[in-house]
Amino acid sequence: MSPVTSNSFKEDFSNWSADDTILALRNKRLTVREYISGVLRNAERGKPLNAFINLLSDQALIAADKLDHAIARGEPLPPLAGLAIVAKDNINIAGVPTTAGTNALRNATPSTTALSLKKLMVAGAIVVGKTNMHELAFGITSTNLSPFAGPVHNPYAVNMIPGGSSGGTAVAVSSRVVTCGLGTDTGGSTRIPAALTGIAGFRPSVGNGGGQRRYHDDHEVVPISHTRDTVGTLGRSVSEIALLDSIITERPRAQPAKLHGVRLGIPPVLWAGLDKDLERIVTKAQDTLQKAGVVLVKDDMPNLLELDSTIGLPIALHEPLADIPAYLQASGIKDTSLQDIVNGISSPDVKTIFASVMNDTFGGVYDEVMTVRRPALQKLYADYFQAHKVDAIIFPTTILPATPIDTIHGSGNVSINGGPPIDTFTAYTRNAGPGSDAGIPGLSIPVGMTPVGLPVGIELDGPLGGDERILSLGLALEKVFGRLPPPKP
Repeated sequence: MSPVTSNSFKEDFSNWSADDTILALRNKRLTVREYISGVLRNAERGKPLNAFINLLSDQALIAADKLDHAIARGEPLPPLAGLAIVAKDNINIAGVPTTAGTNALRNATPSTTALSLKKLMVAGAIVVGKTNMHELAFGITSTNLSPFAGPVHNPYAVNMIPGGSSGGTAVAVSSRVVTCGLGTDTGGSTRIPAALTGIAGFRPSVGNGGGQRRYHDDHEVVPISHTRDTVGTLGRSVSEIALLDSIITERPRAQPAKLHGVRLGIPPVLWAGLDKDLERIVTKAQDTLQKAGVVLVKDDMPNLLELDSTIGLPIALHEPLADIPAYLQASGIKDTSLQDIVNGISSPDVKTIFASVMNDTFGGVYDEVMTVRRPALQKLYADYFQAHKVDAIIFPTTILPATPIDTIHGSGNVSINGGPPIDTFTAYTRNAGPGSDAGIPGLSIPVGMTPVGLPVGIELDGPLGGDERILSLGLALEKVFGRLPPPKP
């Protein structure tokens, strides 16, 4: 029997969770083809948001039909069988272009699939598309000015940024096209867009690489920095993130923690200088936490921001010189060089960044950063967790909600509470950046909405290797805070 055609199924599954969807497919409540066809229709309807660079319709439907035949024959099914996901377009799928949102890679077809994504696909997930992003992932607005990509729009306010650089994945999840997907995170690129689009975003432990790294995708993702980069997950809820994490790591799925008596650090330095509307929401969240039995430890982290300001750029603007050519070689992309990529950049903000990369502006301090400054930052975090006996620190993911899209610069300046202009990148990465530089895990979850309807996120950062505890706390906290209403169509 051939699968039922997509037009015969009328049920709206766009708000089902990943678990609901997987169960419905197993129980034959709908066929995989019906479901995937509906996902693709939703993606087409959401085109004005510009979440996708490449919608993989034919591949997705072929995969759906294979699973429908397996279900019809009563074959054992893998754990994610039929679940639609998306992948940021800097993450390799063998035989599918990985553009990273930039002209020189528009037709670059890798020979490898990133390990994290491969594990999800082997587990039965169906990739329905490669998502839009800030060009080459060097930015946090997802205002990509490459002619074939274009800016990504926030589904809660289409003239606003969704955050980045994983903005396309965040928007595909937030706008209810899929329940979850993969992004990447160097300095906030899963957590910032999650916060600005009302969903959850996770950056796993990286540490100093090797066995400290939770996800392993070496040379299978268009890189910025081998020290700071990692694949990350985004989901409508922490439940989806815990599900994907369990498949990628081949470990048991995280379960909700008991909150009573949990100690969370609130470093004042990460709660200062906030947008007033956002501040009201996150301050109320502190009260909610205390009512849930959480102990808030309001001790500061001296010199955190000052130390971190000397670390991030020297790493991110030096390592691409070796890391991008290594990626091109490992992925079998032989006819494109780093200089070709630089020559094809369209977004003014990214052009400026790569001028510093190619001049190796920070090459002279790189060794000191890696041997002195970054270890000092890592020790600052480790000492804080130990001295104050906290499970995690908690803070606003961003210091302001979404701001208008800047199609002139890609990423210009913002103002907080009518104050002087601040560089957009610096403003949005202020809180998410330090944990990234230290290599510790971080999870952003939605905590409320501003009076004009813009989402606000709050982040948990935990000690190196404490990923499962962070996810367990996130599962518990999202029940306390509740979920945001979906964006209006």
